[in-house]
Amino acid sequence: MAAIQAKFNSVLLSTAAYYRPLIRSGSVKPLWHLMIATSVIMYTQNYIFNKGTKVQAARKEQKLALAEYYEKHGHTGHH
Repeated sequence: MAAIQAKFNSVLLSTAAYYRPLIRSGSVKPLWHLMIATSVIMYTQNYIFNKGTKVQAARKEQKLALAEYYEKHGHTGHH
């Protein structure tokens, strides 16, 4: 646990050392980084908790329907 906390503190200090001068100088770079990080986090959460399961369920349903169709009508290699 101490190693994890030490690593976290190290990351926190290096992040602060990187962004503090940029924020004080009025740079837009921290804003862009924050916006990109927010977008990545929101997209990932949306996919994992919402769209991922719905898309997988739809694909499973489509696969079952296609298998049922092929069973009734046959499956040929050509259209």
